[in-house]
Amino acid sequence: MKLRTRRALALAGSAVALSIALTGCSTISSLLGGGGDATRDEETGEVTEGANIDIFSLKVGDCKMESSSGLVSDTDVVPCSEPHDEEVYYEIKMEDGEFSEDAIDAASEECGGEPFTTFIGIDYNSSSLEVYPLVPTQETWDELNDRIIQCIVYNPAGPTTGSLQGTGL
Repeated sequence: MKLRTRRALALAGSAVALSIALTGCSTISSLLGGGGDATRDEETGEVTEGANIDIFSLKVGDCKMESSSGLVSDTDVVPCSEPHDEEVYYEIKMEDGEFSEDAIDAASEECGGEPFTTFIGIDYNSSSLEVYPLVPTQETWDELNDRIIQCIVYNPAGPTTGSLQGTGL
């Protein structure tokens, strides 16, 4: 009986150690932007089934569910043919150099300019849609070389089905 108890405890201890190690790997992978991506069409790159993805796997053309405010490490994406809250329509690549919130804020202004007009079909001030930028943080800038601002459009009236491209809303 004692031998069996020792084996059970050893096995349980090994399982706990392995679980902790795998959790650590998952956390490290997540911090390094190595998390999962959605299943995508090989030719178009469009999401073909819903998934929770690492935020660094988000691409122009992805439709997603609303994210919580604050630091975002992952997000739920769905095919644009399914109801969704938001859509990534443009990216801005920042120049290398020192992190600057002022520079990021200034660059983010572009989200409501020509890229919006080109994508939606009317200018931002005439539109009923809203935009917000997904921006690098000091930490992602310094540690992950994050230089991408993603422009995200959404309809404040609620979820949409299909892309907002060319809708003129």
